[in-house]
Amino acid sequence: MELNATYTSLVAVGDSFTEGMSDLLPDGTYRGWADVLASRLAARSPDFRYANLAVRGKLISQIVDEQVRPAAAMQADVVTLVGGLNDTLRPKCDMGMVRGRLEEAVELLAPSCKKLVLMRSPGRNGPVFDRFRPRMEALFALIDDLADRHGASVVDLYSAPSLSDPRMWDFDRLHLAAEGHRRVAEAVWQTLGLPPELDWQAAVPASMPPRWANRRADDIRFARRHLGPWIGRRLTGRSSGDGRSGAQFDAGTASAFWITPTDPAAPGPVTGWRRAQDLPQPGPPTGSTGLPAEGSAPTST
Repeated sequence: MELNATYTSLVAVGDSFTEGMSDLLPDGTYRGWADVLASRLAARSPDFRYANLAVRGKLISQIVDEQVRPAAAMQADVVTLVGGLNDTLRPKCDMGMVRGRLEEAVELLAPSCKKLVLMRSPGRNGPVFDRFRPRMEALFALIDDLADRHGASVVDLYSAPSLSDPRMWDFDRLHLAAEGHRRVAEAVWQTLGLPPELDWQAAVPASMPPRWANRRADDIRFARRHLGPWIGRRLTGRSSGDGRSGAQFDAGTASAFWITPTDPAAPGPVTGWRRAQDLPQPGPPTGSTGLPAEGSAPTST
């Protein structure tokens, strides 16, 4: 690992975890760990560029089909890929298919960037995650294997007790709250070889547990507002991301684009950044990218 490295570009690929739910800003947009990380990296590089292609609710096949090739075409210094967890939370999950599509994604992205970052996603303690934990751990074992074979880095969020604390999670119990996103950004920051600024694994200070009646009231509100609709989407094959595109993806041209700080000296939140020059449509591969031609099968290593 290169210590105190400099990175000039970041592309984030994945689902709601990377899109940023549920770290809601006053203007109604989301700011997740990838946005926080981009702002911090931009403060170190005046020419920094960023694109977040992640979309809530996406399954691994959708991530590969819709995001991976545009991300690879951008030739970024850093690409983050987090996907497959939504598949494991479905009533039925073909883990063989998940393995194949995730491997396809890594084979496309690894040669396209200087640093590919994969993750073992955090899991909130509770009966929903406990039910699907064996599938999740099978996914994480696959991620470790792919990282070893393709020289990618893995951020192990799953093993951090602090990120399983319910206070790190939003009321929907599926997405991290602001403090959780801040810690994930720091975990990736350190994985990139940059000097630590906080202990992202530190335990959350103890607090008085809520009263039993308050917990039951929260459970009822959660079931009505989030669990019921979530189960309904799973059973009907719908997704919260249907019809959505990534923040820096132009659905009309099927291409991604960069954003960059309006004021490089003071990058600030990415919501205030400007759109950079559009990226051309992905073309045929060259010897420098290692990308297979459109429609061709990836080659395993």
